[in-house]
Parts: sequence; structure tokens; C-alpha cells
Amino acid sequence: MPTTFRDYYATLGVPRTATEKEIKTSFRKLARKYHPDVNQNNKDAEARFKEITEAYEVLGDPDKRKTYDELGSQPQGFGFGAGSRAAGAGTAGGPQVEYRTVSPEEMESLFGTTTNPFSDFFHDVFGRGAAAFRGGAAPAGGRTRAPAPTVPRRGGDVEGEAEISLEEAFRGTVRTLELTGSAGTRRVEVRIPAGIRDGAKVRASGQGSPGSDGGGAGDLLVRVRLRPHHTFTREGDNLRVNVPVPLGVALLGGSVEVPTLGGKRVALTVPAETQNGARLRLRGLGMPRLKGEATGDLIAEVDVRLPVPLTAEQRQAAASFQKA
Repeated sequence: MPTTFRDYYATLGVPRTATEKEIKTSFRKLARKYHPDVNQNNKDAEARFKEITEAYEVLGDPDKRKTYDELGSQPQGFGFGAGSRAAGAGTAGGPQVEYRTVSPEEMESLFGTTTNPFSDFFHDVFGRGAAAFRGGAAPAGGRTRAPAPTVPRRGGDVEGEAEISLEEAFRGTVRTLELTGSAGTRRVEVRIPAGIRDGAKVRASGQGSPGSDGGGAGDLLVRVRLRPHHTFTREGDNLRVNVPVPLGVALLGGSVEVPTLGGKRVALTVPAETQNGARLRLRGLGMPRLKGEATGDLIAEVDVRLPVPLTAEQRQAAASFQKA
């Protein structure tokens, strides 16, 4: 049964008059878009990647392209049977091509299989060993084979963890992490922004594993852990602090001092008849927000304190209050 003709120029989106540079540029652009590494579990993208890789295997090689162009001038007449080979593709009258076997690891890393992923059309025209060709040997006539198509591969991301205090999360800080890899140990400085929350990740671009074939390095992802604070409790972008309030101030109203995470103390107005456990808000004295200039609030939780031990005068006043 005849094999269906494949238009490799259409696959790469270039005209038949395209230069080697145009073909290579188009291939690299499409390869980055459809590469299995960036399209996990996407069968359509995997199939498309195989098609463009096969197309470049032919059009990126001057001799293969010449054979293909001679065949493709009359594509409607194409009718090689399975297992046949086009004239000039490794036959006695054509160029002698040296091949090497692609390793199982190499094939599996791209396509998840150790078998040759190219189409029957490719094999019928160029032979079953053609997809294993990886260049360097000069064919008859002295022309040098085009190098194998390479796809830049981005390096993997690396994860780390950093523990900081609530004060450091309030101001922002820097942590130095030691990363161990094949090239040895290196130190990476990571800037942690003010307002960071517990469990959030900070990304240090380009500080992960190195890429290959011209691909960029991955990123370093640092998960931030906040140590508990002895005075303040974080609630989103707000801070909560327990504030002792004398009984007289809670009953009649007054003012008390409240600590802030920034270090200064501010006055808090306590309304008359304030209940124990009441929450009074001091706006703008909480945590800075990561996005925008606004900050959270400081919530003062009232802790009414009894005057103990009572003096004789206080005891008499308390008795009078109880009678009233």
C-alpha cells in the first residue's frame, strides 16, 4: 500500500525556497512551543513535536532535502511501497551516509519509547537507519552533513527552605543558601520581600539546575517559614497583640500604651465600659502587603487586669460599687 506523502515545508511553516537559516529558525521556534518538557501529558503536542523534528531531520540536511525536493516535485505520483527506498538515499549510486544507533535513553527521554518515532514516509524514502543519523561524516562530493537538530532544554527547578523571624518578614531580609550540585557547592543570596507569609515561595530566577543545548537554567524556589513570635500573632496582613488594661480604664475609659512590631509604642484610646477580650483596631500598624503600599492593621485585644492585692480604700470602693 502506498505511503502518504508528507509536506515537510508546510510542517515547519516555511516556503520551498526557504534558506537553511529560515528553516532552522522556524524549527527552533516550533520545537520550543511543542517540546514534551513543556507539554506534560499532552499527546497532541507530542505528535506535533515528532512531526516538526522529522521535518527538520530532512530539510536541515542538504542531501536529504535534495532527495526530498526531487521526490516532492510530483507528490501526487508518490507511491513507494513499505520498506522501499528512494534513489540516492544510501543506495550504491547515491551518497554513502554513516549512521549511528540512537541510545534507548536518548529516544525515551523525548518520546517515551525506544523505537524510532518517525513516520513510514520518512523510512520509505530514507531507510530505516536514517533517523539514527547524527551528522559529522562527509558524503560523496565532499559536502558536510548538517548537525543534528538540537532543542534548548531548560534546567530543572531546585527547591530550598528558609526560616525567618516575624520582624524579618516585617522589614524584608536576605538569606544565603548553599546548593550542592555536580559542579560543587555554590552560595546563592535570596532576597525575601517584606510582607512575605508563612509557606510562601520566593523565586530566584536562573539559580536552579543548568540547562542543556543552550537552554537557560532553572529557578531556585525557596519556601519561607516564619518562627512563632512571643508577643504578636499574625492574622493575614494584620497583627494581633494582647494589651493589659487596668480595670478602672476599662470601666471609665482612658489610654494605654501598645507595642508595635516596628519597635515603637503607641497610645491606644480605650472607650468607657470596654469588655474583657474586646478588639480595638490601630490602622496601618500591621504587616506590609506584598502588592501595593497599604499595610495591615494592629489589633489590640483587651486583657482587663484587676488591681490585686486590693488596698482598704479599693476594697471599700468595690463594696460600694457592688451595692450600687
